[in-house]
Amino acid sequence: MDASNATLYCAVTLDGVTAAVVYKPVRGERPLWDFPDGTLAGREVSAYLVSQATGWDVVPPTVMREGPFGPGMCQLWVDVDESVDLAALARSDHPDLQRMAVFDAVVNNADRKGGHLLPWPDGRVQGVDHGICFSHEDKLRTLLWQWRGLPLPDEAVEVLSSVRAQLEGPLGEALHELLTRREVHATKARVDRLLTSRRFPEPSPDWPAIPWPPF
Repeated sequence: MDASNATLYCAVTLDGVTAAVVYKPVRGERPLWDFPDGTLAGREVSAYLVSQATGWDVVPPTVMREGPFGPGMCQLWVDVDESVDLAALARSDHPDLQRMAVFDAVVNNADRKGGHLLPWPDGRVQGVDHGICFSHEDKLRTLLWQWRGLPLPDEAVEVLSSVRAQLEGPLGEALHELLTRREVHATKARVDRLLTSRRFPEPSPDWPAIPWPPF
């Protein structure tokens, strides 16, 4: 109920199998002056496509679907481990968070809050709420700065190289259906910068480095 855009808890059913999902209809989106083109739903789906390209499973399954209020983002609901302290988790060196920090640098996540972390009961961590990603302007705002300036792990370099190649093929084609040409080009440029520096990004003095509120 406190979401800034229409967010509904729903169910999807196919061949007798039912799953809980989050549904965010495009019709319920509030216009954002700094994201004037495309839709937040399209950015959510784009983030999932990049997550899949990394092989890191950062984002729960997310697709565009026709729902009761028109087309929108439909994402698998995750029952999180309620016992996890999100503030402590966000400051930890959990390997899934390290991968998420690289992922956020690629998609230019402007809103990685602690409340957007999903700790699974089995110990893995995913992230949600990627509606304000992929701007062609640098807007990285996150709580995950614990690796700032450090060298990227070899695994991350290999994954980024794979993502860069995919951006010239099927991944790039899929993103062009959801984002502007300029935003897709900027995504390629961000991957190129990461591969050149081989380091985690550092906070910029030109914009707030941490989202507000942080949780």
